[in-house]
Amino acid sequence: MCGITGCFFKGHEFFAKNAAKIMKHRGIDGCSILSKKDYSVAHLLHSIVGFVKQPIILKNSLLIANCEIYNYEKLAEKFKLNVLNDADLMIKLIDKIGLIKALDEFDGVYAACYINKNKAYLFRDKIGEKPLWFSPKKFCFASEKKALDAQGIKCAVELNPRNVLTYDLKTKKIILKYLGFIETKKVKSNDWAESVSNALIESVKKMIPENAKIGVLFSGGIDSTIVATILKKMGKDFVCYSSGLKKSADVLFAIKTAKNHGFKLKVSEFSEESVKKDLPKICEIIESSNAVKAGVSIPFFYACKAAQKDGVKVIFSGLGSEEIFAGYKRFEGSSSIADESIHGLKQLYERDLYRDDCLTMHHCMELRLPFLDYELINLALSIPDELKINDSGKKIILRCAGKILGIHESVLERKKVAAQYGSNSDKVLKKISKGFAGKSAYLRSVYSPDNLRLGALYSGGKDSNLAVHIMNNQNYKVSCLITMLNREEYSYMFQKADKKIVELQSKALDIPVIFGKTKGIKEEELKDLKKLIKKARDEYCLDGIITGAIFSAYQRSRIFEICEELNLKIFSPLWHKSQEAEISELLKSGFEFIIVKVAALGLDDSWLGRIIEKNDAEKLIKLNKKWGVNVAGEGGEYETIVLNCPLFKKKIKITGASIVKEDENTAFYNIKKAELSEK
Repeated sequence: MCGITGCFFKGHEFFAKNAAKIMKHRGIDGCSILSKKDYSVAHLLHSIVGFVKQPIILKNSLLIANCEIYNYEKLAEKFKLNVLNDADLMIKLIDKIGLIKALDEFDGVYAACYINKNKAYLFRDKIGEKPLWFSPKKFCFASEKKALDAQGIKCAVELNPRNVLTYDLKTKKIILKYLGFIETKKVKSNDWAESVSNALIESVKKMIPENAKIGVLFSGGIDSTIVATILKKMGKDFVCYSSGLKKSADVLFAIKTAKNHGFKLKVSEFSEESVKKDLPKICEIIESSNAVKAGVSIPFFYACKAAQKDGVKVIFSGLGSEEIFAGYKRFEGSSSIADESIHGLKQLYERDLYRDDCLTMHHCMELRLPFLDYELINLALSIPDELKINDSGKKIILRCAGKILGIHESVLERKKVAAQYGSNSDKVLKKISKGFAGKSAYLRSVYSPDNLRLGALYSGGKDSNLAVHIMNNQNYKVSCLITMLNREEYSYMFQKADKKIVELQSKALDIPVIFGKTKGIKEEELKDLKKLIKKARDEYCLDGIITGAIFSAYQRSRIFEICEELNLKIFSPLWHKSQEAEISELLKSGFEFIIVKVAALGLDDSWLGRIIEKNDAEKLIKLNKKWGVNVAGEGGEYETIVLNCPLFKKKIKITGASIVKEDENTAFYNIKKAELSEK
């Protein structure tokens, strides 16, 4: 694995050299820079398969790649190519059959730049294990965002793994081509547990390097224990690395599990003092002050530090298991476990993969993730839902596979504990955050840049405002509000927004708003939404979109596909939050909101126009039990407008309104006049 960078504007040679210097940890085995008239590219080598120098140059093409192609020898034989290593195979196969066809052949992880004649192409593996960032304005790219930020690039965005970017060296234009997710196919099995155990063995086997020292990031849980067990069965020499606060659950369990299975284990204990000292560096490495990412990164950092000291060059992790075997709480009650898995896999590159790649590469190690093998993913997506999650627990089939592999019963019975809780890093974060307004505020004090620039799909109601509130509190910059004005009263996608109210809310939040219009025709309105989001993306250089969806798979899936095509990440902070929990959070956080529309049994015009309070929430819970009314109103039972919340600098005062009653259970609150007033 390596680091790559390139620059295509004036001063490109200096830019590429400086970017390579910033990312020097990604290539301790060599650095090569090539400068031409219009551009410069640089490659940092972290050698696993030989020492073939990059850039690789053929007659009309050039390649720099951060890649590990597991089937490169088979592809060389299939296409009758004489190759030196996987990167050499990559450029020769692309030259022979074309980029898009070649991508379908690769089994591995990669991020690369391929230049042919007057066009440059950026592409990644479709899960996004290997990172790649670029600037859409002054075109340049790098494996890590910090290499661009440090040189004044203010609009660096991460390339969505399902997009191929084409840059025309003559016209200076960028085109993004959306390829879609990995091709999933149904797999049949007479014994799912046996199939899973065999697939895991094959996945680990293909990822074992021939001549490099290896390690395992180890919590003692089922995922890392399975990986370590398979390595041991294959006779490999390795060490497990665990980290946590002294006597934390993960440390104690890792020691117990390693002893039961005969693994060599090294434990790195951290303390409140060491975390406080190292946290600024950790946040700088992962380029984030997100409390969850920081919490997970703390034990990861210390485990990697110990592995680097031992000379480990390749380290294995159990990341990805929760997504494909339904280990997270959000899988409970999901209408489709497979769809939820795919959604989670598509988000891994933002949520986990970039963080983990930066941490391992900072310590000069390559990360291997057997649970994200394409064959294993296909198998897992085919397994019946009831074999993954039921009343007895989660990841059921994986535990059955673990039993076949010889995993100790104590590991099979252990419930999932997130790294920040098992290691007690979250406990440490809470302690050192005393005197601040929570963990996020403390983390902002040690790492000041905004996490990402986001646009919020905004109706003016409670859900979209709460979603903005949550993301802001996690140190993300909400750059704009995106509001669709629907001509029709009803829409499958949008709450009918009141333009004059949204304009007041925009002023109260001090966040600009972009409006779009739609006729509200099912599916057709998605084209209008895509056009509006694209406009917001280009105007505010957005990294992602916030949605207030809670349980509507229809809304979330359609917004997600739009964002995928537009190279945007999606954040749904309310997803699968219980209806009662959402209302409770709103009231505890000081939100003042009114109901402006009712359309359900048990709701009448008496609900309209008044501030919703705790006793109203209790009434909604009773209506849910009696009539099935969605407590959060996500089924269209009612709609709201927020008049005041913690982020508002002023509050909204309604000075003129009337009630329009259609029937006993359908009525509207028609706001005629409203203004901002001091809080």
